Amino acid sequence: MNILHTITVKQVLTESTKEILLKRYENQKIQLKREHEQLQFEWKKIERAKKYPSHKLSQHFQKEMDEKLEKIKLLDFQLEQLDILPIGSELKEKEVQGMIDIQVGDNWDEEALSRTIIIEDGIVKEIR
Repeated sequence: MNILHTITVKQVLTESTKEILLKRYENQKIQLKREHEQLQFEWKKIERAKKYPSHKLSQHFQKEMDEKLEKIKLLDFQLEQLDILPIGSELKEKEVQGMIDIQVGDNWDEEALSRTIIIEDGIVKEIR
């Protein structure tokens, strides 16, 4: 019988993947800062027009801007952690769904069912 099961995909940290991740995090951070600035601009623009109730409007814009700032803080933390991690570390990249074949008599243990795919520089190196 085949069943669907979650499979963890991990990436081995190499010099090239570290550079790619650094660039990705920096680009995301720049984009979030732009979005934050755009929200501030729009908020001020609408406030000056005084077309909408200012209290609810302020709450909405403040919530959106706070979310952007939280995401920026998270990216800063990820950048710090990436700097600390040694080459060869395994980073959890994502989870995917896969089919697993089970038979009568198989051990129904989470360890027996858990699968992990290890990727290094974009190439599958190991399936555990």
